Amino acid sequence: MNHGLKIRPDAKLDFLSLGALIHRLDPGVIPFRKATACAIHVSGGEFNVAANLADCFRLRTGIASAMVDYPIGELVAERVRAAGVTPFYRHFKHDGVHGPNMATVYSDRGQGVRAPVVFYNRSNEAAAQLKPGDFNWKEIFAGGVRWFHSGGIFAALSASTAELIIEAMEAARAAGAITSFDLNYRAKLWNIAGGQERAVAVLDRIIRHVDVIVGNEEDLQLGLGIPGPEVAAKSKLDPSAFISMMGSVTRKFPQVRIVATTLREVHSTNRHSWGAVAWIDGATYVAPTCELDVLDRVGGGDGYAAGFFYGLLSGESPQAAVNLGWAHGALLTTFPGDTTMATVEQVRAFAAGGSARIQR
Repeated sequence: MNHGLKIRPDAKLDFLSLGALIHRLDPGVIPFRKATACAIHVSGGEFNVAANLADCFRLRTGIASAMVDYPIGELVAERVRAAGVTPFYRHFKHDGVHGPNMATVYSDRGQGVRAPVVFYNRSNEAAAQLKPGDFNWKEIFAGGVRWFHSGGIFAALSASTAELIIEAMEAARAAGAITSFDLNYRAKLWNIAGGQERAVAVLDRIIRHVDVIVGNEEDLQLGLGIPGPEVAAKSKLDPSAFISMMGSVTRKFPQVRIVATTLREVHSTNRHSWGAVAWIDGATYVAPTCELDVLDRVGGGDGYAAGFFYGLLSGESPQAAVNLGWAHGALLTTFPGDTTMATVEQVRAFAAGGSARIQR
């Protein structure tokens, strides 16, 4: 367990996320301009990790978020309960016309040479109105929380959400929780919120409270203003560019103990090569590489984060934790929707070198 983290052995909650809950409309392989029906997936970069840890890995998890009291909010709340995640909501009333709303993400899956297309409607989103003081962190952390997590998507929603993350990180660290943050740099969101310059200023303040970063070299450059890699990667699966940036990361944020990311080479919408890497307290760990037949790529990165965090929370070795994250992220791309349908037994079997032979 040479990971440099002091993870408490037990608590009321193993994991708590802070972020926005959204619903994704998914017409499958049909482009939206021709769609006649959609599946509805409940999601959110921060929520997905909590849902995966609860449903697949059987941990006790929670989500702090906004909830709007109208039918779409009720749909979202039902899915949160079904995933086994404990909610901590700041409730908002819907005025029947203008909102506030639960955000909508529209995302078809693409097919073959046709890439997926993702766009949003986050107009008057309730989660963007969340602010410091909306949650009683003392009460939430009273029974203990082993790991606290948030992300860059939520940080970009408004000035107040970034301040809320900092408030929550301070409370989490005071309560003895490990803190993690998924940079998840989304140019569309930050462009509305003041551009890359504001992103770097905001995320710099947040990351000073963080033990574990999830993000690739582009996230580190755009979100944190870290200089580009000193080494050119030979392919998308080559971790050397990512590894070469770790010195710059730790000089800027010396308290950070872990930086982790997925590695993905996209050959077509449905055919990816998949790997993962983590820098853990000065050492580098690289997962195997596998070929994925992708059904739905959305949520794969959150799947990796969940499996990786599970490994660390469960006392696995750093290499085993990376492999569990890699395996779970790979399996997640074989299911529709943003959250897992895998079992921990399937993840462990695949991480150990399992195959797709029929199970009888």
